[in-house]
Amino acid sequence: MKNRPTSLLICALGGEGGGVLTEWLIDIARHAGYAAQATSIPGVAQRTGATTYYIEVFPVPMKDLGGKRPVFSLNPVPGALDAMVSSELLETARQVGNGMTAPDRTLVLTSSARTLTTQERMKLGDGRTDPADLLKLVRQFSRAHQVFDMAAIAKECGTVVSAVMLGAVAGSGLFPFRREDYEAVVKAGGKGAEASLRGFARAFDIVAQGREKADFVAQVLAPAKQPMPAGTLAPQASPPQHVHGAEFPHTVQEMFGLGYARLLEYQGKDYAQLYVERLQKVLAAEREADSRGEHGHTITKEMARWLALWMAFDDIVRVADLKSRASRWQRVQGEVKAGEDDLLKLYDHFKPGVPEFAALLPPSLAGKLVAWDRKRIARGKQAWALPLKIGTHSVFGMLALRTLAGMKWLRVRGSRFAVEQQMIGEWLDGVVQGTHRGWELGHEIALCGRLIKGYGSTNERGKDNLLHVLRHLAKGGAAPEAAKAIRAAREAALADEGGKALDATLVQHGAPPRPVKAVPIQWMRKPRALATDDAPARVQ
Repeated sequence: MKNRPTSLLICALGGEGGGVLTEWLIDIARHAGYAAQATSIPGVAQRTGATTYYIEVFPVPMKDLGGKRPVFSLNPVPGALDAMVSSELLETARQVGNGMTAPDRTLVLTSSARTLTTQERMKLGDGRTDPADLLKLVRQFSRAHQVFDMAAIAKECGTVVSAVMLGAVAGSGLFPFRREDYEAVVKAGGKGAEASLRGFARAFDIVAQGREKADFVAQVLAPAKQPMPAGTLAPQASPPQHVHGAEFPHTVQEMFGLGYARLLEYQGKDYAQLYVERLQKVLAAEREADSRGEHGHTITKEMARWLALWMAFDDIVRVADLKSRASRWQRVQGEVKAGEDDLLKLYDHFKPGVPEFAALLPPSLAGKLVAWDRKRIARGKQAWALPLKIGTHSVFGMLALRTLAGMKWLRVRGSRFAVEQQMIGEWLDGVVQGTHRGWELGHEIALCGRLIKGYGSTNERGKDNLLHVLRHLAKGGAAPEAAKAIRAAREAALADEGGKALDATLVQHGAPPRPVKAVPIQWMRKPRALATDDAPARVQ
């Protein structure tokens, strides 16, 4: 008779139903006739420490204990867990880092989904933690593990992730409960039980099938003492294929296919063809600089990524198109779980200003409109903007957005389109010329496409930084030194939003710092209750 409880640690973020999952498991244990106990440890906040729930189940039915009562622990002991289930990959790695799992004992069931932390979002560059490092940590400190996207399954099934986590626990065979015991308790939940059962069944099948395959392979490889195979991630969808894909090397085709599809949707076939022609220039230069292909055509691959993102810049036409798509309405319905008898209203708030309207006007008219707004600001007034609240659920609201989304023909005649294409052309020429001088230099200039991101002032600042680096660091000196200088400047720009690190790096490599931009000062009167004789006004 086994005399040790089976332990499980549940890690869930706020609002994901970790408490409901714990209550389900306790009710299932009672329904099946087993003794169980659960405790919870609340986290400081949703992303500084998830709420963890600890469950112990004695694996012998109560009727076979002869009147004895098992003794349970109130908290998990690091390294003594039988299993851990988590709804977020970084949270899983955090618990592994705390020493909760043991390589020879703990089964880890985790989602591959990520909820980015505040620090990951704050970085100007790609601040995301590499999932490969997180998976490596999970694999190293677990007896066996199953990894799949629980959040995606919950969304597809119209339920919460706690139901998917329950299915994963059931499919793992951790507890001595029958599948019918799990389903009976979920069915008793009333409203939403049908969706919960769908999510439960999907996760149950994934984990159960993965366990069967792992057990089979382990038996086959047992004589050779090979390690148990790791859990598998959900297969990724293949990128769309296009007629021009064969013109590029195999290593570039995936990124090219995604970029071509994006621009085809953004502005049409002619604009997508311009993308192809620009990329072909880069490929020709790289083949000349690296005739043997030792670098895997990395410059062309990076340009396929960043060129597509820049060419598909966001404007009010793009925003209107995205917000008025049928797929968005379906997504919102799924997120709020609207039923057939529910009335759903969706309002979108916009506040376009002069730059947004001027972007679609010819350069002559746009210049006059921007000059008018600058005079307003110089006189101490706020920049002009038009606050809008549009009911996307209404006929009028949807018609307004679709009308604006259909103005792609106006985009190519607007002032911003001309400016963006001029900047893109300057960057493209820099990449091609830099590649002719040296492969490393062309590669570093191509990677400067990372500086173009966001919208509004952030986007403008990124473009200014790129052009400044391009004009003052890419053309002079020997190619290896120029490549090092550009890499240092790019890293400094991504590390410091204020730009002080970039200016210092520019000066260090013999380039002038960025020119100081004038910012109007606004004088505002203090409220009478706060005003004093010696401080009548304040500066913003």
